[in-house]
Amino acid sequence: MTSHALYFHIPFCVHRCAYCDFNTYAGQGALIPAYVDTLVREIELIGQGTDVTAKTIFFGGGTPSLLSVAQFDVIFAAIQQNFPIAPNAEISLEANPGTLTPEYVQGLHDVGFNRISLGVQSTHPDELRMLERIHSYGDVVLAALSARKAGFDNLSFDLIYALPEQTLERWQATVKLIVGLRPEHLSLYALTLEHGTPFGRWAAQGLLPLPDPDLAAEMYEWASDFLEGEGFHQYEISNWARGERESEHNLQYWRNLPYLGFGAGAHGYADGTRYSNVLRIQTYIDRLRKADATATFPLSPAAVSKHLVPAEEAMQEHMMIGLRLTHEGVDKQTFYKRFGVELNDVFRKEIDELMNYDLLEWVEIETSKVSQTLEVLRLTKKARILGNQVFMRFVG
Repeated sequence: MTSHALYFHIPFCVHRCAYCDFNTYAGQGALIPAYVDTLVREIELIGQGTDVTAKTIFFGGGTPSLLSVAQFDVIFAAIQQNFPIAPNAEISLEANPGTLTPEYVQGLHDVGFNRISLGVQSTHPDELRMLERIHSYGDVVLAALSARKAGFDNLSFDLIYALPEQTLERWQATVKLIVGLRPEHLSLYALTLEHGTPFGRWAAQGLLPLPDPDLAAEMYEWASDFLEGEGFHQYEISNWARGERESEHNLQYWRNLPYLGFGAGAHGYADGTRYSNVLRIQTYIDRLRKADATATFPLSPAAVSKHLVPAEEAMQEHMMIGLRLTHEGVDKQTFYKRFGVELNDVFRKEIDELMNYDLLEWVEIETSKVSQTLEVLRLTKKARILGNQVFMRFVG
């Protein structure tokens, strides 16, 4: 029996934020009931006859917290009937703080969620307005208190830095306020001005100040030092955790392990195949509603692209993704077991060059699960801010 992560994309939003380039839609809430039925159908089609255990379950979006507790109950029932769920599986929900009430949060816990990831982004009202978020800092505090009262002991907050005209002092104030809420996990992302978004268009037209890369680096480095002093450890370029509260779901991605994607625009990687589902909500529903709909694992009728990853590309992806892990990096032994060749034999030129620039290092680490010492290749501390430049060296 193999372990996979399960990802469910919920593409509905109350309002689409100006910086967002995810597959999300506002004003289509009337389709939610049909969408839930369609997710159940896709779960059934993919799960039939497979020998897959759900190691983690993650609902992302969009705004998954627009679904009712009863709708999540229906989806969970379908998952349990088609995929055995691992004991102590991490079951996460992304949520907009402005959509949560104490009663709803209690219902989420009762139905089976054990982790909530709150899209906070900022604690300053003017920055939230600029980002077109529908919540306030007060909503964040209420959501956190409600989650604790409901029994959640694993909360994660997302923050964005390098906002237009944001000062270091304002970024520091946001981080300190959020740390004061005692989360188990933090994700910190620099604002990116994506093509096709309002922010991207405004920046191209000179209507939005471009983020200062030097200031962004200073914000990142300050946060890294501050969080370390507050008891967090950085385990990925943009992620920090207390204790052993790393995101198990995202670790599945970064370790280049299999995951199944359900829903409109969802991506998956299983049996050596990367695939993605159709983007539009109604098209997704229509494809799964066909009476003769069938699935060939891992693809459902919603899949519109598939790519069988050749060995060379798989090794390159393994390096690009694995090097994001700032502590465990890429394990030499696991690389050999997976690909049948030595890491140094495949990428010696790239590794030597990057080590000469003090961007990569070989270290021995102790694993927390078993008593074993592993030799791993990972970013040096100074390379974390230059991660993308390192990763691109492994692309052929």
